[in-house]
Amino acid sequence: MKDANELRSGKGHRDENFPVASWLIHPRHRKVVLAFYNFVRTADDIADHAELRPGEKLNLLARLDGGLTGANREDVAAVQLRAALAERGLLPKHAQDLLAAFKLDVTKLRYRDWDDLISYCSLSAMPVGRFVLDVHGESHATWPANDALCAALQIINHLQDCRNDYLNLNRVYVPLNALAASGAAVEALGEPQASPALLACLHCLAERTERLLSKSDVFSGLIGDWRLALEVSVVNTLAHRLTRLLRARDPLRDRVHLRPPAVAALTIVGVLRGASRRAGRRLLAPLQKPRGA
Repeated sequence: MKDANELRSGKGHRDENFPVASWLIHPRHRKVVLAFYNFVRTADDIADHAELRPGEKLNLLARLDGGLTGANREDVAAVQLRAALAERGLLPKHAQDLLAAFKLDVTKLRYRDWDDLISYCSLSAMPVGRFVLDVHGESHATWPANDALCAALQIINHLQDCRNDYLNLNRVYVPLNALAASGAAVEALGEPQASPALLACLHCLAERTERLLSKSDVFSGLIGDWRLALEVSVVNTLAHRLTRLLRARDPLRDRVHLRPPAVAALTIVGVLRGASRRAGRRLLAPLQKPRGA
């Protein structure tokens, strides 16, 4: 069987909606973060592969899991991540959680309600941020804010790509009860333009995602590593802009992705916001100390 890397789509970390191991991340962390990304991208491309049968996909994903644990050395992405994790004394749990999500992508094509979707995000999105936090030695007290951000990013992606996911993969991440409540049928996702009922459903989900995202607004202020804090601030800023686009536009018809100039401008805004929050935290710290400390 081929090395799983040969099944890659060609998409790299610079093609993602949000920064991956950007210049803000300290160089000493980029190697392990990129090894993690390459492993995850390989597994994701397997789950989304147009020509592989479901059984083949599941076998390849299981083989990647074996590569993480040392049971085999057949896939370079798994071997490289295993070595990078060992070098940093990290466990493969977050990568294995993501593999569980990709197996769901193969076997589960519909989501019942919001809670069902969040349960999926707990495997498909939250482990990514938790991994990066572990790489930086951050406290697990940051995980609730991380989980809100990562789940929101995942749902933003689902809303952006809802038409393509349905037409190309027969996957529907839009909760079925939300569609039913609006009076929209699943098949409406395949149309070139959203019906009024579907558009109302998608806008409602975008608003709910915005509320979820707002729970991560404190995230950058909780992070000790200042470079990672700035990156999180940038991601949060980009995500807020995307939820605003999704609340106002039709993702079946309109562009709901950010162009490079907008990304550059919002990156500057995010860095400045993050720096301002950290400066404010340092100024307040002496005032928050108990008297006599």
